[in-house]
Amino acid sequence: MTSTFQALAPILGLIVLGYVLKRLRFLPAEVWSGIERLTYFVLFPALLISTLGGHDLNRTPWEETLMVVLAGVTSAAIALLLWRWRAPSMSGPTFTSIFQGGVRFNTYVALALIQALYGSDGLVAGAVAIAIMIPLVNVASVSVFAIWGASPVRGLGAGVREVLLNPLIVACAIGGAIGLLDWRMPAPVHGVLEILGRAALPLGLLAVGAALRPAEVRVHLGPAVGTSFIQFGLKPIVAFALTAYLSPGAAATGALLILFMTPTAPASYILARQLGGDTSAMASIVTLQTLLAFAAMPVLATLLLP
Repeated sequence: MTSTFQALAPILGLIVLGYVLKRLRFLPAEVWSGIERLTYFVLFPALLISTLGGHDLNRTPWEETLMVVLAGVTSAAIALLLWRWRAPSMSGPTFTSIFQGGVRFNTYVALALIQALYGSDGLVAGAVAIAIMIPLVNVASVSVFAIWGASPVRGLGAGVREVLLNPLIVACAIGGAIGLLDWRMPAPVHGVLEILGRAALPLGLLAVGAALRPAEVRVHLGPAVGTSFIQFGLKPIVAFALTAYLSPGAAATGALLILFMTPTAPASYILARQLGGDTSAMASIVTLQTLLAFAAMPVLATLLLP
C-alpha cells in the first residue's frame, strides 16, 4: 500500500492545487475553460497518438485487453440499467448522469498512476485499453442520452457528432492504426507529440481539481454513493476475475485494474450539459467519486494489483 500511496500523493497534490487555485481565483474562470479545452483537444490526443503509434501494438495482449474491457463496461451498464428498472420514478436526465457516473473513467488519474507504478510498459498497456474503452463508453453514453435525455431528438444528432468528432476517439484511431500496422512516425512529428503529451497529465489533473464542487454533493448523495459502489466495487472485481483467468501480463493487468478502479471522468459534466442530462447530479457524482478515490484506490491496489 505504501507504494500506491506514494504514487497517488503527487496526483492528489495536483488535484488539490487545481481546486485551491480555482477557489482563490488565481486565474480567470475562462482560463480554466481554456486549459480543459487545450488538454481535451490537443494534449491528451497527442499523448495517445505518441504512445500508441510509438509501439508495435501487435506485441501487446490487445485481445485479452478487449475481452476485459468489454466485460467490465458491459457489467457496469447492466447493473445501471437494472437500477433504472428498479427505480421507475427516477427522472430520465438524472439516470443519464448516473449511467455516466458508473461507466466512465478518469483517464488523467488512471494514466498518471499507471505510469508511476508500471512505467512505459504500463503506459502502453493503458493506452491500448483506453483506445478500446473510449469509443465503447461514448457510444453507450450517447445511446442512453438518446433514450432518457431531456432533449432526445436534438441530443441524438449532437451525440452522433460527439462520437464521430470526439478528439480522443480520433486520436485512438490514428495511434492504433499506426501501432497495429507498425509504421514509423517521422522523428520530428513523434517528438512534438511526445512533448505535448507530457503536459497532458499535469494540466489535466489541475483541471480535475478546478472542476470539483463539494457543496453540491449532498444534493444528490444517493446517486453519487450508488455509482461509487459500481465504480470502486463491481468493476474492479470483474476486471480482477478476468485478468486472473486470462493472464495478460503484469503491466497489462495492472493497467486494466487501475482503469477500472478510478473515479468517473469530469468530461461527463460537459456531455450532460450538451445532451440534456442532469448537470447538478453529474457534478455531485464526479466530486464524491474523486474524493473517495484517494481512500478506495490504495485499498483496491493493495488487494488486487500484481
